[in-house]
Amino acid sequence: MKTEIEKEKLNAEERSLLDQRFMRRALDLAARGRGLTSPNPLVGCVIVDERGTVVGEGFHLYAQVKHAETIALEQAGARARGATCYVSLEPCAHYGRTPPCTDALIRAGIQRVVAPIVDPNPLVAGRGFAQLRAAGIEVEVGLLAREAERLNEHYLHYMRTRRPFVHLKLACSLDGKIAARSGDARWITGETARARAHELRHVHDAILIGAGTALADDPLLTDRSGLARHRPLVRVVLDEELRLDARSKLAQTARAVPVIVFARADADAARCRALEELGVEVVLGDTEPLAVLEELGRRKLQSVLIEGGSNVAGRFLEASLVNKATFFVAPIIIGAEGIPAVGNLRTERVMDAVRLHEVVIERHGDDVEVTGYLESR
Repeated sequence: MKTEIEKEKLNAEERSLLDQRFMRRALDLAARGRGLTSPNPLVGCVIVDERGTVVGEGFHLYAQVKHAETIALEQAGARARGATCYVSLEPCAHYGRTPPCTDALIRAGIQRVVAPIVDPNPLVAGRGFAQLRAAGIEVEVGLLAREAERLNEHYLHYMRTRRPFVHLKLACSLDGKIAARSGDARWITGETARARAHELRHVHDAILIGAGTALADDPLLTDRSGLARHRPLVRVVLDEELRLDARSKLAQTARAVPVIVFARADADAARCRALEELGVEVVLGDTEPLAVLEELGRRKLQSVLIEGGSNVAGRFLEASLVNKATFFVAPIIIGAEGIPAVGNLRTERVMDAVRLHEVVIERHGDDVEVTGYLESR
């Protein structure tokens, strides 16, 4: 026979396993909102009654206004009383587009709340957990915290820094070139890898390139993933000398999909007017990477995908402003005169090189995707 202590230990282990199972479900639900919640976070919620039965689920979509907790509580109804709420982020404790989720949880009679992380939004920042505890609700924080941080990495970084999360994406050859010496870069990778690149565009608020890429490729820079999104993908060009042609695809489509061009204060006034007449927003002034990110942050753009070119990639890396990088490596060799993937990056010793961690490697046809987070230099 098991002793009482052994039974308690077994019950604790069973509860821990159940907690992990339901928290993973909450995270999976939250992920369904990718591309559909910004500037709000991704949030999923699961309500589980005292018998371990799921009685309510929900995830947040910006257009539907209601928060995940509210949707799950509405599903649960009276069965929420005495239940446990698993939610992927601290419940809000303030009035915004909706009343506080903490009030709804308290009124519903929730007995226990399990959440992985604090919401760093200054309007929340621990107040949600404090209100729940003050109401006598048991609150547990920290379960699957790393997974929750990664899920909401754009939102969390923005709330902590007021700058967008920066994800560098490049497609290159085996010898590290992004184009032939002529500038031709179509297509280094195959269709499967290019489709994956559009998935990356889908989950970002903005996409950024340099003037060289804009002139060489005349890209549209649109999200062609085929997935629904809440906000348009803002197209950003770092163009110090304001070389963007008014006949370019970017300029000609600026009224349909936003385009922001950053140029020096002394840029050509006539060219500036020509672009603005087409709907392009020209920002004159500081074109350094940090200043650009701060300006995008003021527009509540929480994430930016940098797609090139070589000089822009190097400048953001040199400034230690890249949070995450993805390289699509194709099994081709371009040669010494090709354009390197990263320029403007001064590295004297190998030990000083930019190094990725938490690296994930995936295959897309014959191409290989290498993604990781950047350590400080």
